[in-house]
Amino acid sequence: MRAVKKARKLIEANPAHNRSQILSRLVLALESESPFQLAELYRLNYEDFELALAVIAEWRLDRYYTSKAVLLDLSMQVGQGLTKPDATVASSPASSSSTKD
Repeated sequence: MRAVKKARKLIEANPAHNRSQILSRLVLALESESPFQLAELYRLNYEDFELALAVIAEWRLDRYYTSKAVLLDLSMQVGQGLTKPDATVASSPASSSSTKD
């Protein structure tokens, strides 16, 4: 089971528990890109601490895959001719040098 899903189930099961509160603050900090006191993680038992680290790792990967999905969508649009090339890109030195090959 993915860490994000496991954390969600843990928080849903007992939202008032201290570990649920800490994990919730961590998730909110990750989403809003706001500060989070790392010392809070040390208040978790080892299993929950490992879960928090896994949530952080998955969060980072998911951000990468979201960016990849946007790139893939744009690439599909370009491939289908749904978008027009940017005039500044077409006249840039990098694009003209790539046509020399």
